[in-house]
Amino acid sequence: MSENSSTAVATARLLPGAPVAERLFGEITERANALRARGVEPSLATILVGDDDASAGYIRIKQRQAAELGFVSPHTHLPASATQDDLTEVITNYNNDPGVHGMLVQYPTPKHLDYDAALSLIDPAKDVDGMHPLNLGKLAAGIPGPLPCTPAGIEELLAFHGIQVAGREVVILGRGATLGRPLAMLLAQKRPTANAAVTVVHTGVPDWDRYTRRADILVAAVGVPGIIKPEHVKPGSVVIGGGVRYEGRRLLPDVDESCAEVAGAITPRVGGVGPTTVAMLFRNAVAAAERAS
Repeated sequence: MSENSSTAVATARLLPGAPVAERLFGEITERANALRARGVEPSLATILVGDDDASAGYIRIKQRQAAELGFVSPHTHLPASATQDDLTEVITNYNNDPGVHGMLVQYPTPKHLDYDAALSLIDPAKDVDGMHPLNLGKLAAGIPGPLPCTPAGIEELLAFHGIQVAGREVVILGRGATLGRPLAMLLAQKRPTANAAVTVVHTGVPDWDRYTRRADILVAAVGVPGIIKPEHVKPGSVVIGGGVRYEGRRLLPDVDESCAEVAGAITPRVGGVGPTTVAMLFRNAVAAAERAS
């Protein structure tokens, strides 16, 4: 090889979430149309407290998607000064409204509010985030119920792109209640799209990279920008970026883009897990409407 020759850098196959979401929205539309044919208008209520830009953006995405799917989408925006009683009143009203099939309280709420207490007040049958303690308990017991949206979306994404999960080693970096822990329970269950050997590790473990480097499928779920770098990845493995943090309106993922030089397949920096999360939210909502009707 001459001195001017260059060595090609391997690039991982991208695993976009948009085509997965498109397929899911097609299924959701059919189910929503069937409900409307029976006189039932599926609905998803949203609650936002305060004026966080990222949270307001998420609400707009959900409302826009609701309109495209033909969902009724009542929304309550409380000021940042709202009290716990104010939030409780809104949740109670939506719980008691038979025309509301699902609801969510956008996370995070202002620091003076108890988000977990608010979440526990939501009727478990209307919990489209799948994060009510009763629904997490069902997940742990393997009982059907609303699934946490990001974990369920990751399972759908892997299945859609033909990534074998069964029998492989999945390592999840991050033990949070919204992603790491429920994803571990989900992918360990005995299903064709799961049934993996799952390890959950976190940044409190000094040598956490010892675990990530052996993973056939690595899921970053920390919320620490760029924490996963090429040296933390097993060559040829599948890397899923589940954790993000916002700096203003700029999205900062857990997985450094240079990991594509080592991984065999990887989610893109933008448009990976996000679209599937929104799709799973509406799948939970249409299922709630079906149960209620």
